[in-house]
This record gives sequence, structure tokens and C-alpha cells, in this order.
Amino acid sequence: MSRPQPFPGHAATTAVPGLEFRYAAADTLPRQLADDRVLAVLGFGSSAPANDDPRWLRVPLQPLDDAPPLIEVWHARGPVRHGRDGEVAWASDGGLLFGAIEVDEGHAGIEDAAGRAYARMAAFMAGRDTPHLLRIWNYMDAITLGEGDEERYRRFCVGRAAGMGALDAARLPAATAIGSCDGRRRLQVYWLASREPGTPVENPRQVSAYRYPRQYGPQSPSFARAMLPPAGSAMPLLLSGTAAIVGHASQHSDSLQAQLDETLANLDSLVATARRQAPELPAALGAGSLLKVYVRDREAAPAVAAHLAARLDPAVPRLLLHAQVCRRELQVEIDGVHGLAQA
Repeated sequence: MSRPQPFPGHAATTAVPGLEFRYAAADTLPRQLADDRVLAVLGFGSSAPANDDPRWLRVPLQPLDDAPPLIEVWHARGPVRHGRDGEVAWASDGGLLFGAIEVDEGHAGIEDAAGRAYARMAAFMAGRDTPHLLRIWNYMDAITLGEGDEERYRRFCVGRAAGMGALDAARLPAATAIGSCDGRRRLQVYWLASREPGTPVENPRQVSAYRYPRQYGPQSPSFARAMLPPAGSAMPLLLSGTAAIVGHASQHSDSLQAQLDETLANLDSLVATARRQAPELPAALGAGSLLKVYVRDREAAPAVAAHLAARLDPAVPRLLLHAQVCRRELQVEIDGVHGLAQA
């Protein structure tokens, strides 16, 4: 078997990887992409401009406030190379990899699109020096459309598992799966991978998603609740999409405020659990955190913003996005990064 080769222009390296996530004003995009240490830049909604740099990704979720638009910047430690390999856009500093793929569903549907996207991602990753998935984001239209096992999210889970192949629960990445509201049947998947594996973190308040009972579909969701970065790296804790679920059951279907409080309790639990292995992580969300808040009902955005302002440290950067959570009774979901874990 041939040894996986590094990306063009990168020699194999043992340099300590580092990655910083931050929000910046959208009008700084040209300056961000001119920086050869920027691994990726994400724009949100219809105002995000077109740009053919492989590090730039337009996320199909509309921001829910009237503030000047923001972009999300991933800043690495080393010089970044980037390019395209068929449908896959990629960027790498030799220790970390950003990848993205978009697949039209066509007539075959979301299960087929997920299978194709994940099979292509797996094939792309197999030949690289950064084979370990740390974090994946999945965005698709109408995520809860359909009844029973024909619900689109359940079909996505089946296709994702088929495309990923054999699953090792001890190595599942952190992940988010969220529904867009743009009416386009197009699956967007982007990810962060590394030369060395991270450490998955589970939430003691919740059943691990990959162990959900059959009532949630024929294929359990394939992700960890959070991911600690590789040992020795300078990176934050990566928080999966988190909602008001305790055990495996949704909570507070009649109260947005209670759902937000339960979601924050789950995030606090994840941080506390991660700190047992990485005690240098801050004990609470703060200036070193960065959150994306997915809100199902556009009209609820002011209430969500007000409640988070009352509950969170004002230093926590956060972006509210119009999106559908993968269970109809859930009104909000939050993901993000936290602190700087240095093992």
C-alpha cells in the first residue's frame, strides 16, 4: 500500500497545529483571503458575495439581525495551500485541513446526496496526511419534511452512514446537521480534519447520539457531542449542534425560553466534562468562545437574542441564523467553539 502523500507544496510536518475562530466584518473579506494563514472563511445568507477562492464558502443560512454582516474566519498557524479536487474545495497548512463539498439532490433525494457527499469526502481524505475528522457541518433544505422513517433528516442519516462506511464510535467527529430555509435541494458539507486524532467528548446529561433508540430512525446519527483537539495543539473545544435534549428526549416543546436554558445547561455540561481532560479550558463560555445560534422561527429571533444577552457573558461572540433544527419540536440549537485546549 502506498503511503498517503502531503498536499502539493507541503512536506510532511510534525509542527504543532493551531487554529483560531473569530467573526469579522464582511467587508474585510478581501483582506482575510489575502492572508496566507487563513484556512477558511464562511459567509452567511444571500448577501454573501461570490468568490472563487477555495477557502471561501457561502453558507445558505440567513442572519437574523440588522447588524452589519459578519464572516467567520479560521486562522491557522502555518502558511496555507488551497485548491480544488473535483467537487471538493480544500485548504491545508500541513497539519489541519478545511474541506467542503456541495451536492445537488436531483431526483434521487437527500439520502443519495448524503451518500455521494460522504463517499467523496472519504475518498478524498484517504489519500491525505490529515485523515482524522474533527468536526463536520451539514446543511440541507427542509430537514424535517416527511413522516416517520421518510423524514428527510432520517434519510440523510442513512445516506451519511453508507457514505462514511465502517463507523468507529470512538472516532466519530463532532457535527451539526441543520435545515436551511432557501428551498434549494442542495446538500452542503464542510469539515475540519487534522494530522492527529482528537478526543470525542460525550455529555453525561444525554444519551450518545450514535446510541439513540430505534424510534429516531433506522440509522442513529453519527457524531460525538464535542471534540477536544489533538494532543499538543493550540485549538478550542469543538462543540456539536446542541439543543434541549435530556437523555434522548426533547424537552420543553411549549417554551422557547426553557429550551434555551436547557441548551445552555447542556453546553455547560459539555465544557465541564471536557475540562476533566483539559483543565486549562475556561469553566464558562466567555470571550474565548464563539457561537452560532440556529433559530427555527424568524419572529422568535428578538426573544432569543434578549434571553441570551441575559444569560451569557456579553463578551461571547454569537451569530443568530434562520434555520430548522432536526426535530420539529425543537426551536433552537447552538454550536460553536470554546477556549483554547493545549494538551
